[in-house]
Amino acid sequence: MTLDEIMWELAELGTEQTKKTFRNHGAKGDLFGVKVGDLKKLVKHVKKDQPLALALYETGNSDAMYLAGLSVNPKLMKKETLQKWVKTATWYMLAEYTIAGVAAESNFALELAREWMDSDEEMTAVAGWSTYSNYISITPDEKLDIEEIRSLLQQVESSIHQEKNRVRYVMNGFVISVGAYVPELHEEAIHVAEEIGKVHVDVGNTACKVPLATEYIKKIEQRNKIGVKKKTCIC
Repeated sequence: MTLDEIMWELAELGTEQTKKTFRNHGAKGDLFGVKVGDLKKLVKHVKKDQPLALALYETGNSDAMYLAGLSVNPKLMKKETLQKWVKTATWYMLAEYTIAGVAAESNFALELAREWMDSDEEMTAVAGWSTYSNYISITPDEKLDIEEIRSLLQQVESSIHQEKNRVRYVMNGFVISVGAYVPELHEEAIHVAEEIGKVHVDVGNTACKVPLATEYIKKIEQRNKIGVKKKTCIC
């Protein structure tokens, strides 16, 4: 399929109700309002065409940008392209899922995560923390920098409640990711989760809730899934 054909298909799949839902979640700019499940049905038409996937992101349409993230080959992504992507992430779905998932599976995962986490731009910092969380979920423990992750846990404990709105959400998610995927730091993550307690995030006009890290990690533990890595973090 061509770019024009994909865009036409996205326009057909979009609904006013989904668009309204995305707007309530903070979506900005151009979008058709296509459900993620419907986007995934189009991946087969884009997945083996890297230039097409990149062109979709360049449209600036939120649905097309999300589809691009589902379709690109992360290992073929250039660092400069990912830097450009993060600068144009207008809301958290793009920063936290699209960009973070692709960056985590790219050849620049840690380099970009570390840089973005320190950004004063909310969506860039969101992408950074989410990239690191995703990286942890797919990377064997022997390749992880345990001391760095321990230090980041301490940073979360001391600063999470003073961070920007959506950064608080992904920092909380980082604690969950460490507790779930890194057995060596499991107990330390639980301690941090207990210390930070309930994390307050403005989720807009939605019914979404911020997961309580202690309870979330406990549920994973009850399913005997601690330390079980994912094959992919792109979703």
